[in-house]
Amino acid sequence: MKKQRKNKKRMIELNGDIKYTICGEWFPEVYPAFRSKKWSRGDEDPLDTEMRLFCACERWAFNRLMEGRSREELKQEGQRVCGLNSRYCDDAILKARAVIESQKELLALEIEETEAKLARAKKKLRWAEKDLDKAIKVNDPAKIEKAKRAFHGRKARVQKLAAKLVELQKHEADGTIPKVVFGGRSLWRQVCRGKASREEWRHTRQNRLYARGDETKGGNPNMKVAYQEGRFTLAVTISHLSEQKGTDSKGRPIMTRAPRVEGELWLPEKHRLKVWGLLLSGAPYNVELIRGRDGRYRVHIAFTMTAPELATDPNRGYLGIDTNPDGVALANVNYFGQPEPWPEGFTVPYPKALHKFAGEFQTIVHPNGFLYLKIPELAYSRSFRRTYLIGVLAQVVVNIAKVLGKSIAIEDLGFGKDRL
Repeated sequence: MKKQRKNKKRMIELNGDIKYTICGEWFPEVYPAFRSKKWSRGDEDPLDTEMRLFCACERWAFNRLMEGRSREELKQEGQRVCGLNSRYCDDAILKARAVIESQKELLALEIEETEAKLARAKKKLRWAEKDLDKAIKVNDPAKIEKAKRAFHGRKARVQKLAAKLVELQKHEADGTIPKVVFGGRSLWRQVCRGKASREEWRHTRQNRLYARGDETKGGNPNMKVAYQEGRFTLAVTISHLSEQKGTDSKGRPIMTRAPRVEGELWLPEKHRLKVWGLLLSGAPYNVELIRGRDGRYRVHIAFTMTAPELATDPNRGYLGIDTNPDGVALANVNYFGQPEPWPEGFTVPYPKALHKFAGEFQTIVHPNGFLYLKIPELAYSRSFRRTYLIGVLAQVVVNIAKVLGKSIAIEDLGFGKDRL
């Protein structure tokens, strides 16, 4: 499983909407006073039991969906089999369906990647065969032995990839997917080799809980985020502790109110105002709770917001940008495209992230409205570092545009080869 970071926010713009995922940490404080004799195991607390039941329901739903069962049928049966409420059970089914759909999408990519690997392996096998023929011609026992080992190794590699490709193509033709290992295939291999314990494996397979949002039920009925007394809190419904007290007119069971596990929710300071606005709006939000191997609870809050309409005033002018290998040149121009001086007291916002060495971020300001922002490291840094520096540089440019109250004008570059 990949490590989760708590200070991370992802934004995806799709059809005019922006999807946010804000990560925080939860500190449970109040637990139910009793445990279920039917569903709990050993000394585990009710929250751990709920997470284990949810993960088991997801695996159970995955296998039933692969058999061709319907969602509505599984939703009713899953409540009885796994002890969860209707919404938790439906969420587990949807998670299982998402796994199946993602595996089908990845199947085509894996076939393409395996074909490329097989082509490279066959090419190396031909090279090894030529090296073996040369060694036999010169009658050098040491070279012959070395060439034989290389030839047999590459031949085995080709056979393995060819068998894998045939298996993947069969899955594609039959409309099926390769075997899915819940908990991670690499961890399972470590368990088989004795490099990881069974406890780690079980923990990874029962360490999460997920609940979808609902606008008609206060944002999220099963995992509710609230703001109380100057702090954010999270209340998680423990549905397996709810008991049936009768049936309604349609024969559906009537359950008692399920208890909750409550505690403080820590969120990064820069995202608290956004979450507070989300709670005031009553918009739905999804919550996923993940328990790490260190016993800490990470929370992922996902929601969608409508992107604001862009409003620009060309009468105020523009901030022109010219890109270069080691930085950007800026031009402060008016409505007619003529340069105008910088406002009185104008200073370039220095990025706090760049403080490793002197000269890491350089500014050259001309009073007639021109400015050059230079990061020498851009010209020779590695790709990940360069991407980060470009982001820092873009943030500085946006901050300057905000100070000026002007839109940003970017040059339209074309690198095609023009014919004379």
